[in-house]
Amino acid sequence: MKPEKNVLPAILTDKKEELIDMTNSCSKFCNYVQIDVMDGEFVPSKSISLADLKDIRFPLRSEAHLMVTEPLEWVKAFKNAGSHKIIYHFEIQNQHLRIIETIRKQNLEVGLAINPSTRLNDFSFLVDKVDSVLFMSVIPGFYGSKFIPEVLDKIKEFKKIYPSKCVGIDGGVKADNVLTIAQSGVDYVCVGSAILKATNPKDAYLKIKASLDE
Repeated sequence: MKPEKNVLPAILTDKKEELIDMTNSCSKFCNYVQIDVMDGEFVPSKSISLADLKDIRFPLRSEAHLMVTEPLEWVKAFKNAGSHKIIYHFEIQNQHLRIIETIRKQNLEVGLAINPSTRLNDFSFLVDKVDSVLFMSVIPGFYGSKFIPEVLDKIKEFKKIYPSKCVGIDGGVKADNVLTIAQSGVDYVCVGSAILKATNPKDAYLKIKASLDE
């Protein structure tokens, strides 16, 4: 029996009310989501702010994907909101070991996100220090960006070197390409607009999950 692969709805919004509505909606058909954060510096777009997270408690398990230049500013806010993992970007080139240690001190898992242009050798020294690696298959920062298929070759190569490391993919994942994506060896897929911009998010989620499990 092959291991089950997970589908994580990826929530991206700049409005606190939408964040609450989206997490509540997702809690009715799945048990884990990714919350995307953008600061307008690391990526050109901006999402929810630290102030928006105040007094929020997510109704389901979550991981925070921080597309920001200063990830440590967000750790406690997501801890307080009930998140289980903090994912930060390798490309910020900012005291990686300190970031990882600080996240772990909050009893949170650590994920490392990798942009499409970053080479495996660039971040190999960190792989054993994090719980998972999230490969971006789009240029990060926007819903609906174009999928970059060459990232799948990078994932296949990575899995040959680190077969037991948890690997996710984020960006441009849809029902019509998820089976090909699954064959790269990923353990989970993050899906944004194809689920949360759909007329019926639950149906869209179940369709992608069914394709992934084929």
